[in-house]
Amino acid sequence: MAKTSASVPAPLRIVVGGDSFLNNQRFRQLRDEALATRPEAEVIELNAGDCDHYAFDEAVSPSLLSDFFVVMVSDLQNADEKLVEAMVAYGKEAGANPSAFSAVICQHAGGAKGKKIITQLTASAGAQVENVADLKKPEAKLNFVIGQFQLQGRRVDPLAAQQLVSVLGESTSELAAMCAQLCFDFEDDPMGVDRVNQYLTANPQVSGFAVSDLAIEGKTAQAVVALRTVLEQGTQPIAMVGALAVGLRTLAKASAVRSGSISMAEAKANPWAIKNSTRKLSGWTSQGLSACLRMLAWADEECKTSSGDPVYAVERAVELISHKGRVA
Repeated sequence: MAKTSASVPAPLRIVVGGDSFLNNQRFRQLRDEALATRPEAEVIELNAGDCDHYAFDEAVSPSLLSDFFVVMVSDLQNADEKLVEAMVAYGKEAGANPSAFSAVICQHAGGAKGKKIITQLTASAGAQVENVADLKKPEAKLNFVIGQFQLQGRRVDPLAAQQLVSVLGESTSELAAMCAQLCFDFEDDPMGVDRVNQYLTANPQVSGFAVSDLAIEGKTAQAVVALRTVLEQGTQPIAMVGALAVGLRTLAKASAVRSGSISMAEAKANPWAIKNSTRKLSGWTSQGLSACLRMLAWADEECKTSSGDPVYAVERAVELISHKGRVA
């Protein structure tokens, strides 16, 4: 690979795979880095799935308006053979003197599709590849949350970070947004679990999990009041069914782990969530869990049929869960 100037990024760079939010984030960061070295450059966006080699050649060529461009190529895995050949030719030419050429930043979704394209561009065109983390493991998500607070110059209590992962761990973008919002709204350093819970329960998008926790803990009156508040805030009943189902499934997994039926690894859940649910198992039976799951299935059906009464059905489900599956 040809050496590049310390102040000028490599002419051809590829962001590969991993978590989609982190992939998009790094894709934009490389664009900003390229613009920092060439403020006068224009940004051109191409999609490899619907552009040809002519469009690429035109994008990287000087024009009457600008000598330099930052060319963003998304969905690289969908590039055809001619487009890849054009990119290889450009990489070879630009590698000798990157400061005289436009920057090309590519985004690849990862996986088997188009993997050969990455090999071609690295081996033949000197492309630099950045592999993005996938954040599939709970520990990786926890470290991501801690890192988001560090970016804000702040700290977060481990329990608070675990709570955020437990509630929002399925969406990296929501995790990042929540961390940023907490830092903007509160000055706590470190950010504690009470503050995080205060924010979560005040947010209608995630407060369904708070209702679920209250119900599973047997706090009937508080759970019903919280449910009605959440529904008044605009949360849909079907979303509440989902939150309640997540709580019950985690409870069932915690019961199975405690009994030795499955291991913590086989549970495929956040270890902190399992430990938290284990503390709530008192009074629960297999029959009670089954009754609650059947009630949720009925509530789900009520939410999806035009003749149903979803609000009544979800409230009934919350009441049954708060009684641990026993009819009062």
